[in-house]
Amino acid sequence: MGSDLKNNTSQDIKKTLNVGGRLVELSPPVVMGILNITPDSFFKGGRVSSHADEVLQRAGSMREQGAGILDVGGYSTRPGAREISPAEEQDRVLPVIETIRKNLPDLLISVDTFRAGVAREAVRAGAHIINDVAGGNLDQAMFATVAELKVPYILMHMRGTPQTMTKLTQYDRLVPDILRELQKKVAELRQLGVADIIVDPGIGFAKTGAQNFKLLQNLGEFHQLGCPLLVGISRKSFIWRTLGHTAEEALNGTTVLNTLALQQGADILRVHDVREAAEAVKLWWSTVAAE
Repeated sequence: MGSDLKNNTSQDIKKTLNVGGRLVELSPPVVMGILNITPDSFFKGGRVSSHADEVLQRAGSMREQGAGILDVGGYSTRPGAREISPAEEQDRVLPVIETIRKNLPDLLISVDTFRAGVAREAVRAGAHIINDVAGGNLDQAMFATVAELKVPYILMHMRGTPQTMTKLTQYDRLVPDILRELQKKVAELRQLGVADIIVDPGIGFAKTGAQNFKLLQNLGEFHQLGCPLLVGISRKSFIWRTLGHTAEEALNGTTVLNTLALQQGADILRVHDVREAAEAVKLWWSTVAAE
């Protein structure tokens, strides 16, 4: 995959996160529940208003079902999503983060944003982790901001923007190309002093359906980066289109592929359906422990 990539063994891969001095274990894998504070996310069941009562009901339910992290996003990244201003994005996510942090302090909160300014205000409001779908591409200040804030950072692979990514799916060699692009950014983040980096290969972002399946088949290759691995495939179109369903009917397909991701070494599953993902983790982990 290139001389600049390490041949990491399973013992070399980081399986903990330092969250404000709190050591968070990623063994067994952790479930991240999605809270989309958007009116136009592709899956209606993942949307929630910013009303405090609804936020607490949904967040509390996800915690009870097994979520260890809640991912709060105010900008829809589905293909062709409407552009919104940073101010509107902040107005959506900051009250939600504040409400969860105040009432459910044991839950970890990630903010799903590619804007450094929004990320900074979200951390100030109580977010613990920054989840950047653009991997720093859409805001040159993001990496320096993460280093300054000293919070874990989810580095996702994407090309272009949510509005243009479907046209940017040409790769010479899919997995090696993505690995090289991510490795360059991991090295840049390390140089800035970022200690906790989680890698997300960006399934569904600037990839065709066939490429998404190819990535799933080769998730183990991303362990070369030496970082925990996040996989987010929940109800995505390559699942329901393959099955001839809709996003609303894609839960079973999502669970099957989440299980395959666990077998390939996923450390975090980002999902709409927490209970089913937590059950998949529990059964898979029980199987591993029995070996």
